[in-house]
Amino acid sequence: MKKKWLLLALLLTTATTRIFAQTPQADLPGFTAYADPEEENVQISQRNGVIKWTDKANTVNFYFHVATPGTLKVALTAKSDAPSKVAVTINGVEKTISINANAYTKIPVLETKIKSAGFYCVSLKGVEKKGDVYGDIQSVNLEGSAVKDIQFNPKPWRRAASVHLNYPVPEGKNPEYFYGEIKVPAGEDKLGTYFMSCGFHRGYFGMQVNSPTERRIIFSVWDAGGEPQSRDKVKYEDQVVLLAKGDSVEASGFGGEGTGGHSHWVYNWKPGETYRFLMHSVPEGNTTTYTAYFYVPEHHEWKMIASFRAPKDGKYMGHLYSFLENFSFSNGHLGRKGYFGNHWIKTNTGEWIELTKAKFTNDATARAKDRLDFGGGSENGWFYLWNSGFKPANAQAGDIFEHPATGQHPDINLPKF
Repeated sequence: MKKKWLLLALLLTTATTRIFAQTPQADLPGFTAYADPEEENVQISQRNGVIKWTDKANTVNFYFHVATPGTLKVALTAKSDAPSKVAVTINGVEKTISINANAYTKIPVLETKIKSAGFYCVSLKGVEKKGDVYGDIQSVNLEGSAVKDIQFNPKPWRRAASVHLNYPVPEGKNPEYFYGEIKVPAGEDKLGTYFMSCGFHRGYFGMQVNSPTERRIIFSVWDAGGEPQSRDKVKYEDQVVLLAKGDSVEASGFGGEGTGGHSHWVYNWKPGETYRFLMHSVPEGNTTTYTAYFYVPEHHEWKMIASFRAPKDGKYMGHLYSFLENFSFSNGHLGRKGYFGNHWIKTNTGEWIELTKAKFTNDATARAKDRLDFGGGSENGWFYLWNSGFKPANAQAGDIFEHPATGQHPDINLPKF
């Protein structure tokens, strides 16, 4: 009988251990946090997570997606240079905790019931501190049935997923010119955003929000050879050559994401306005000259941004596309949206062809499912792209969008040089 009780006790212990071990858990790294209203008086460090958090005006936010409703326990792994208090909010529940340890310690916070699948946010706000910081946060620790199949970005790459519109060109047609327009709604022009209208196999042309006081029209062409980082390593015969640039346009080489020739014009474009872009390609031998023009509405005329000669090319533009990119790490959680439309090509035989169909694609961040918040479609005669904001995707790679044809090609009167 004693042996039977021992065996029963052993089985119960094993079952309990197995149940405990199977409780889903996840740790959201500190380096994946975002600060609001901006990343100031707090740092999000790739090595150390949330550090130097000195101002209670900032909230520190961690985002994730729940697939399985259920119980969720929240804890913080944190430390502080002196006793402090931090308010933690999720799912409408708030709890103020004390951080007293000067070494990273796991601090239980609260338990809540997640009733529906979707995006959620653990938000931290400083309450009081006796030292310099409210706390250094190494991770947010989640446990419970709601963690099953949870999704969050595990990487320090805090940008939103990039999204693209790819425009098919009828077979046998050579695009000498590629024309497109962009319109950005008010409030969607977040810092660190690139709205690109006319992309092709060797470059891209569009407009950016670079700082609170600076916006740019930007045009770049890649070198040959495939060097990923340093232009110093690119052979001279593989380098793009600047042939001309417009007044007040800055031009230089670039590296870090491939290499090539870069040009930009500082121009205070405005949300709600429609802007026009035109690319021109001239093949000659095994090179092609690419020239970008931007229509300046205040002057009622086209302005040349730059002209580059690309080696080891020798063909007209191919792989025509537009994209929306978030290139700032600090605000990769803020939603942005742009409209892209009225795209046309003019072939080398003088034929105008309207591009009313687009294939939706996205980048490695989306393909790895590090981010789920992106999409696009067709609306009011325009294509649109959006990313970030931690809301459900409304498109997937390979989707085909269409909008009605206007039937009226653009009237273009280019400057003479």
